[in-house]
Amino acid sequence: MTLLQRIGYYLGGFSIGLIILAFFLNGKKVSCDYGPEARVLKNINTKKIIFSEDIIAEIDANKLDSTTISYLLKKGDINFTNSLPREKPCGIYVIEGEYQSIEMLMTVENCDSIATILKISRP
Repeated sequence: MTLLQRIGYYLGGFSIGLIILAFFLNGKKVSCDYGPEARVLKNINTKKIIFSEDIIAEIDANKLDSTTISYLLKKGDINFTNSLPREKPCGIYVIEGEYQSIEMLMTVENCDSIATILKISRP
């Protein structure tokens, strides 16, 4: 068997395996959250989210929208240098993101069962 035939068999089996995986995993809620940033965002999103009084006042004054908050919690980047993840009793994370061409910083307190959004600011 020549090298070209071996490569052909390998690529054929590999492509069949990819098709089978795509068929079985199609429509499933499968995620690959292995990085530290993705794990923290997923952890925050699985908990009940509570707004601080400052955030509620900004929402009432129409300066802030709930879609902005949910977008930042899903697509934002965590700034670990400004975060305090080992703070007792709850870790504090700073999430950076851009929503509708506006840079935003959000501070979230991540406890065991709830996540509290402390403040949102524009740098």
